[in-house]
Amino acid sequence: MTTRRGPRRTVVVVVYDGVRLLDVTGPLEVFTVAGEHGAAYRTRTASPGGLDIRTSGGVRIGADVALEDLDAAGIDVLIVPGSPDVATARDAELLDQVRRLSAAAGRTASVCAGAFVLAEAGLLDGCRAATHWVLAERLARAFPRVTVDPDAIFVRDGRIITSAGVTSGIDLALGLVEEDYGADLARTVARHLVVFMQRPGGQSQFSVRLRSGGTRDRTVRRLLDAVAVDPAADHGLSAMAARAGLSVRQLTRLFRRETGTTPARYVELVRVETARGLLESADDPLDAVARKAGFGSPETMRRAFARELGVPPAVYRSRFRTTGAGRPGS
Repeated sequence: MTTRRGPRRTVVVVVYDGVRLLDVTGPLEVFTVAGEHGAAYRTRTASPGGLDIRTSGGVRIGADVALEDLDAAGIDVLIVPGSPDVATARDAELLDQVRRLSAAAGRTASVCAGAFVLAEAGLLDGCRAATHWVLAERLARAFPRVTVDPDAIFVRDGRIITSAGVTSGIDLALGLVEEDYGADLARTVARHLVVFMQRPGGQSQFSVRLRSGGTRDRTVRRLLDAVAVDPAADHGLSAMAARAGLSVRQLTRLFRRETGTTPARYVELVRVETARGLLESADDPLDAVARKAGFGSPETMRRAFARELGVPPAVYRSRFRTTGAGRPGS
């Protein structure tokens, strides 16, 4: 039998019609697994009126309790998940209950578009906050008193914690477990769930290829795909121009017009992304990672990491030993 550690901590996840299912279940599973390994969490779902709700995908969830019946003073963590329908954030009853509960809860957190609920409730005024990268600009425009960090996986500002898109609710919950019980337990939970202890860099769940993929030009699309499929191949400017049947000057002009960057920078970004994946998922030596990612040498890879991420590859790899919950600005 696993020995419980310390006093029981109550985590309440707010649920409502249209909520994103994984925003709810991701954090809940983290706290559940933490409990299986000694943490003393009590998890509850709460909905307006205590009614069953239907998620955005049509799955029905039963609530444990009505929001209005909850004693806010007994809540250690209040989590507000998001919905694909951001207009949900303007539901007056939901906002009233979130304000009331947050006022006395130990910590208040949001997942993905749940940041819009907290912002609409006035809880993010004067705070730094994160949300899904697609929604970051919209959140900043709608709530100018909120400082939106479009790259952060999760941000803690005092007792308010906000996280990025969907699966980042898992990152946030791991950070809370580390904060409550230490890195060893958080690492155990991450291993059990087969997720990263700390996700790489910023909101890197969207790839370099996706960020550059808005072009309608077939030639540029073929080049983008070729680099993404085999980053270790010869993607020098002359080689790419030859494959495209263009001069170097023509290719450079076309590439910048369609993607907003140069061929060389795109290739470097894809190679950095590839190297990051290798550093995260395996223990290959740095020279092998550099070769597989297309850098050729560890020194070339080190310089690229310094330019793009601000840290060398070895330091980047070591950061996966913690969720980063205790670092300033996390």
